Amino acid sequence: MLRYLSTPLVLLATLVSLQAVEISRSLIRIEATSQEPDYKTPWNPGDVASGVGAGFVVEGKRVMTNAHVVSNARFLTITKEGDPNPYLAKVLHVAHDCDLALLSVENPNFFKGTLPLEFGGIPEIESVVSAYGYPLGGTRLSVTRGIVSRIDFQPYSHSGMDSHLAIQIDAAINPGNSGGPVMQKGKVVGVAFQGYRGDVAQNVGYMIPTPVIDRFLKDVEDGRYDSYVDLALTYRSLFNPAARLALGLKDDSTGVQVCSVYSGGASDGIVKSGDVILKIDGHPVSSDGTIPMEDEAVPLEEVVERKFRGESVRLDILRDEKPVALTVPLKEPWPFKLQSNLYDERPRFVMAGGLVFQPVDQNFMEAHDPSDQRLNYLFEFFIADGLHANRPEIVVLSNILPDPVNAYAEEFRYSVVDEVNGHKIKRIEDIAAAFEEPVEYHVIKLAGGNRPIVLERKAVEEARPRIRERYAVTAEKNLEK
Repeated sequence: MLRYLSTPLVLLATLVSLQAVEISRSLIRIEATSQEPDYKTPWNPGDVASGVGAGFVVEGKRVMTNAHVVSNARFLTITKEGDPNPYLAKVLHVAHDCDLALLSVENPNFFKGTLPLEFGGIPEIESVVSAYGYPLGGTRLSVTRGIVSRIDFQPYSHSGMDSHLAIQIDAAINPGNSGGPVMQKGKVVGVAFQGYRGDVAQNVGYMIPTPVIDRFLKDVEDGRYDSYVDLALTYRSLFNPAARLALGLKDDSTGVQVCSVYSGGASDGIVKSGDVILKIDGHPVSSDGTIPMEDEAVPLEEVVERKFRGESVRLDILRDEKPVALTVPLKEPWPFKLQSNLYDERPRFVMAGGLVFQPVDQNFMEAHDPSDQRLNYLFEFFIADGLHANRPEIVVLSNILPDPVNAYAEEFRYSVVDEVNGHKIKRIEDIAAAFEEPVEYHVIKLAGGNRPIVLERKAVEEARPRIRERYAVTAEKNLEK
């Protein structure tokens, strides 16, 4: 009996081994040398670091990986299984909002003997998948098997702001696995991208599913990545029978109520707070915010997730107990980027008289961790309260390099700049323009009614070489991202 059972087991092991060998021809090990921006001393180039990730060959002689593997990269080399030679690579397209990237390889000979992997669909719950990569910086390919345990919208930690469809598996996703393919039946069903630390949860990893991958690949067909679009609104479920009755709804478990519409977003001026969304692009919306799609109940946002800039979405709503059909043209909700982690950008700043001015974003707040209550409020509610409408950027006095010309200014650190020389400050460029004016005194007014900072223009000019030499300042401004 045992002899008969051993035969299929051996055949299965052989099949898995052969499949791994075939897949390994498409697996890529990526070594990235990156330079992290220095938001505290923005004229400095930043620290250099190195890391290892995984990738795989896709159609068009390209390599797919995670955006976080190649973020802020200055130098990329890749190797393939069976070939120890490193090849130079560069980023072709990167999508920080969904943590995906495509690389090109300078030497066309790199792709000899490789096979572009094909993409599959969404794996079923409790089905088995295999994650390929180079965990913990190893040089040899590693394969980890796991079970699909959840399919749901999850925050993508790379941007810190975006949420998309993600698949949870019980295979550990360690550094070095990132960017590697997750396979099922010889096809890619996801890209490994994040997991929990061991002290939070054991053997819980996530992969980016093929609907997100397909959207990324389609977005870059025109040669550039345009990013995700968004309805830019919030809604609440409608389970309460009394609330449904008050809104004129039937007791049929359909519809969600709009709570807020973000100023400047796609829905601004079209959708109103209090509207009840009954359908989205013809899909009936359940009272928990899900819709039926591809035999699954998915969040209504999935309809928008699959659309692109310039397209539109149809909403069937109930407004004042009357049915209304709305068309919402979709666009990128730019204000949200302020509160997202940013990559591949240099810190922007202006320095005058030893005073350093910077626009505030998530990178800035993480680096400085300011205690100023006004600044923290403005940053936290910049989008929700529509503050970006009148002030596209929050510009602050981020640092003071002590010098006689600015001896009394330390108390104003992290104050929000309201005016310079009578000009309202809405962007960092406004600061640069104001300090170029041929005035006798530069008058800097701060939000909150503090006394202004006054700098004598002649003294500022005389202090420039002294301050630059004393603090090894290599540049006095950067306005380019």
